[in-house]
Amino acid sequence: MNRKKIISVVGARPNFMKVAPLHRAFQKYNDTIEHILVHTGQHYDFSMSDAFFKDLEMPQPSYFLGVGSGSHAEQTAKIMVEFEKVCKELKPDLVIVVGDVNSTIACSVTAVKLGIKVAHIEAGLRSFDRTMPEEINRIVTDSICNYCFVTEQSGVDNLNREGFDTNGIFFVGNTMIDSLYFALEHAKNSEKRNTLNLEPKEYVLATLHRPTNVDEPEKLYEYLKIFKHLSRYRKIIFPVHPRTRKNLKYFSLEKKVEEISGLILLEPLGYIDFISLMLDADFIMTDSGGIQEETTYLKIPCLTLRTTTERPVTIEQGTNVLVQPDENSIIQAVNDIIHKPRKVGTIPELWDGKASVRIAKIIVSFFN
Repeated sequence: MNRKKIISVVGARPNFMKVAPLHRAFQKYNDTIEHILVHTGQHYDFSMSDAFFKDLEMPQPSYFLGVGSGSHAEQTAKIMVEFEKVCKELKPDLVIVVGDVNSTIACSVTAVKLGIKVAHIEAGLRSFDRTMPEEINRIVTDSICNYCFVTEQSGVDNLNREGFDTNGIFFVGNTMIDSLYFALEHAKNSEKRNTLNLEPKEYVLATLHRPTNVDEPEKLYEYLKIFKHLSRYRKIIFPVHPRTRKNLKYFSLEKKVEEISGLILLEPLGYIDFISLMLDADFIMTDSGGIQEETTYLKIPCLTLRTTTERPVTIEQGTNVLVQPDENSIIQAVNDIIHKPRKVGTIPELWDGKASVRIAKIIVSFFN
């Protein structure tokens, strides 16, 4: 019997954590499944990409499309053109896309138009904010794919409301947590905190990358004022996304950064080093999607600096607090988390490190 060809697409940093455990799970079915990794190159520098393959013990991708950056339209179009060539060459039986980046929607549309079935991992999540590009990517991908693998009950509810075929919805848990589970011992042994001379719980780990938070000079300056307030109480470890670093320079804010004692800017970190700093942080401030989930699993307090979240379980059950992204609201939230009792969370259903095993088993059953 010919082995079935399955392509998994990675494009941006969060995708690697979602696909790595799936690749390991498919190894059990090597006699029937050929699992092929395609990297679109949507994000590509060592710290944003190669380091993750190393940390997650993933093989290098079979195909690298090298599309690079650009506007949403340019990037999506380039990915579609290059991914179509790969699909025509390989003739896969299934394409797996993950998350909500431009690679997700571009490869979904391309595959479906070629008559190739598509599975979306992390399907059904909704922020209900269509000004977010990621929300459009999620809605369109789910509307055209064949199979939806869901991380939390809200995803099932959203897909049911949107009329998705219930036979194609699978509540399996969270592959992001599978990677966290896999990396935890390595993270505990990381020396990153010691090299930065940090004591446990005496620092806050912060990330900012969303255009709404970093693309306007007034907004970015507002965050620096928030960091200055926070620095009275804690050190702030700030691994700076390339987009954010570029804007700090472009808006001439670098001097303002230097004025904040206790604000430590780092280059983007590899996965294991980032998790190691997360483990010992007093709390996290972020506008990321995945970090909301990781902190919930680790039961570490998290302030999510956004108007909405597509991961409500992290608020309803986890340690996540949604904070309106304005100076007064964030400073109030910072004061509360430092001076008042903190939220205690629980780990959501099926976030047990085995989501990828469940997904692989279900996908293999499609071909039997």
